[in-house]
Amino acid sequence: MALQKLSHSFTKIGFKPLQTTVRHILYSLSFSLFCIFQITAQETNKTTEVPIPAERDSISVRDTITNNKEEIKVDSELLINEREQDTTDQDSIVPEPQLLTDKVDYKATDYMRLSRRENKMYLYNEAEIIYGDMQINSGLIIVDNEKNEVYAYGIKDSLGEYTQTPIFKQAQNVVEPDSIRFNFDTEKALIYNSRTEQNGFKIKNEVSKRENDSVIYMRNVKFTTAEDIENPEYYFYARRIKFVPKKKIVTGLVNMFIADVPTPLGLPFGYFPLSEDRTSGFIIPNPGEENRRGYFLQNGGYYFAISDYADLTLLGDYYTNGSYTFAVESAYAKRYRFRGNLRFRFENNLQSERGFPDFSRTTTYNIQWTHSQDAKANPNSRFTASVNFGSSDFFQQSTNQLNTGNFLNNQISSNISYSKTFPGDPQVNINVAATHNSNTNTGIVNMSLPNVNASVSRVFPFAPKVGVKKGIIQNINTQYNFTGENRIVTNDDDLFSARMFENASTGMRHSIPLTTNFKIFKYLSATAGTNYQESWVFETIEQRFDEDTREVVEDTISGFDAFRTYNFSASLGTTIYGTFNFKEGKKIQAIRHTMRPSVSYSINPAFDQFYDEFTITDDPTTPEDETEIVEYSRFEGGFFGAPSNVFSSSIGFSLSNNVEMKVRSKDTTSTEPRKITLLNNLNFSTAYNIAGDSLKISPLSITGNIPIIQNKLDINFSAALDPYALDNNNRKIDVFNIENGGSLFRLTRASANFGYSFSSQDFEKGKVNEDPLENQNFRNEGRPDNLFGGVTDFGEDRSFVEDKDKKTDTDQKDYHYKIPWNLRVSYNVNYNNSARQNEISSHSIMFSGDVELAPRWSVGVSSGYDLRNPGFTFTNLRFQRDLESWRMSFNWIPFSERTSWNFFIGIKSSVLSDIKWDKRREPDRQL
Repeated sequence: MALQKLSHSFTKIGFKPLQTTVRHILYSLSFSLFCIFQITAQETNKTTEVPIPAERDSISVRDTITNNKEEIKVDSELLINEREQDTTDQDSIVPEPQLLTDKVDYKATDYMRLSRRENKMYLYNEAEIIYGDMQINSGLIIVDNEKNEVYAYGIKDSLGEYTQTPIFKQAQNVVEPDSIRFNFDTEKALIYNSRTEQNGFKIKNEVSKRENDSVIYMRNVKFTTAEDIENPEYYFYARRIKFVPKKKIVTGLVNMFIADVPTPLGLPFGYFPLSEDRTSGFIIPNPGEENRRGYFLQNGGYYFAISDYADLTLLGDYYTNGSYTFAVESAYAKRYRFRGNLRFRFENNLQSERGFPDFSRTTTYNIQWTHSQDAKANPNSRFTASVNFGSSDFFQQSTNQLNTGNFLNNQISSNISYSKTFPGDPQVNINVAATHNSNTNTGIVNMSLPNVNASVSRVFPFAPKVGVKKGIIQNINTQYNFTGENRIVTNDDDLFSARMFENASTGMRHSIPLTTNFKIFKYLSATAGTNYQESWVFETIEQRFDEDTREVVEDTISGFDAFRTYNFSASLGTTIYGTFNFKEGKKIQAIRHTMRPSVSYSINPAFDQFYDEFTITDDPTTPEDETEIVEYSRFEGGFFGAPSNVFSSSIGFSLSNNVEMKVRSKDTTSTEPRKITLLNNLNFSTAYNIAGDSLKISPLSITGNIPIIQNKLDINFSAALDPYALDNNNRKIDVFNIENGGSLFRLTRASANFGYSFSSQDFEKGKVNEDPLENQNFRNEGRPDNLFGGVTDFGEDRSFVEDKDKKTDTDQKDYHYKIPWNLRVSYNVNYNNSARQNEISSHSIMFSGDVELAPRWSVGVSSGYDLRNPGFTFTNLRFQRDLESWRMSFNWIPFSERTSWNFFIGIKSSVLSDIKWDKRREPDRQL
């Protein structure tokens, strides 16, 4: 079986299926020789009487079999003449070793006959020969000992149709000729109208002539990747071909036919190397032209088939104004161990020509690496990588791809991690990682290298060795957590330079929580615990006031320092159910309201010991003489920040609500009612700061979810209600809003959003909406849906769904009233009134949909509308046509800075992916 290339596929026209014909002929020869030996033994070596289970028929039957140009007459009485056999002395000559090395099984539905007069053997109707992994099925198989030839034909049925044509199977290879003729004296064979498939190619030729074991000549050959070899949408026609199995194919004139119409596309001759393994080779570039960079050659290079587990592709672009691109791609995989791929791209973009006033130059790069480990490889350790690292403006300036989702996303991130688990009691887990995050708008890069996390699993020191833990003491548990991180904040300009380490900071934190839980009065669940933290830093900041410059001076002190904090918390909660039952026989059987109230208490001490003071004096030149005492912590601005120097003691309140309804099931055989959620997770929460001197009550936070269509459409909402009033400067004051002439609460913020996907299948009874996410572009952290449009990467295969739904004739007739379609909608609104602005800060709707106007013909759009600042958002129009063996697509961005279009038509099969036409207008690059 041929191996497939891991990352790229290239056009390689292979005729390896005809190699199967060679094996076919060899095994036919082997079977023929076997038959000769058996027939000769029955006629000359008469040492044993062999009973033949045949009875004489009282009526002489003569069957006539017509096959192509020869007529074979069968006399059933010949079978009787071979029943009695003479005996002779055994020959002293040692027989030659048999040619066959395996058992031969053969059968036929009507009969198997040996004819001494004609010196032939006949297998008629559903004849079959099996030798090893080789199998021949045919209507008629004839072994002619006189001419030393073997034939395999089809037969005619009662309607005169030619049926049961030969079928040869060898492992996974299948050849279907009309007839086979082989001469084992000259070792030459003729194969008529053979049809076979190999490596994605379907091949049909009129005559194949086998000269010897290594050379086969073919005449009038058609090869294509279409599904129907008898009526292909397109094919390549070669009049003469020389085929050397496993080595090469040499052809004469080759023409391309579309719908049996010849085209001017062709080659005067061709040479195609053959190999069952992946082979290295050149990649043909795509030519084109741009207005500002001139003529170009894109995606040309070389493919290296390194091994069965890895490959390497080198690609490049070149523009006549001097712009160029270099790309490296590699994929690797090892079954049950790991798999991954690596992609690096560097672009040197020149705009206009040197010497012109609008000339500009920029360089961008991007590295993408994904690695995943199979769970079976090692259950106690795991290594993963998801890297998307490079220039912040790479997706905005890339010259060879249009990734809309990633262009609109302003964050790219990476993560490489190794985790190790040490089994035992307690269990120890260690994770070492390197992370990265870049803001494509600001160019700020945050890196964490390395990042170490370690933990010891929860330990119950007072729990019994057997049985259930009960009470406060037995449920006491503790664990240990460690976090260590080296953090770097830099920008694109300083990346990979010595300056990027100037602001690096390192910190470590140890955490030991101690908690327990227990029941009160059987219905109240209580938890209590404390948490101890110790933070280590290696830089602190000392502050002082310089009287000469009249400024506060900050001095960075290098060296180890630490601070320790602790807190205490407790909570008490329960669950309350309320059910309202309806009368029997009603569709609605009951409504249940579930409430989960909870009260929590927390204490955070003030850690004044980690704070210092300095004094700011007045300018002596001024008449007033006043001083100001400033309190600060040397840990401010550090890795973990400074511990709080304010004592806090607060009580928190929360209430969660769920409302469900039980209705009678539509299924009459169902014994259980159907549950429908009316209100999901309606939460109210607030807090009261006992130690605070003012504004003790926190705003009331409300969140919830309302299911509109079960499992399809949910509306999420949130709001904040503040009990305090505002003064004339719109600042919060310690006066209740109701006492200031207002309502009980002020609505300071609110938001609502929902997303919904539906299609024409939702309105068809008995069908379930599957609505797959087609344009998968979240590998580079774009949206997983298609609201922003898909990916157009000119260096890879287009994101086109091949044969998603193969329509039957019935489906095509139904298109006058059934038109498949799908639609995805996302709505979002935000309201802000924290300082009496009373405004909708954002209000938008996005949508993406596709309509299949006819079988294999679809139109789609991805866009949105900003309701706050009226206008359409980023819009992408797409048109796709499935031409069975071909695909055609047109993508258009009609407006915005990314205005562009792309037209593509090409063969679907990866082996002929270079046969395509690609025309596009790229967006103007803001270099």
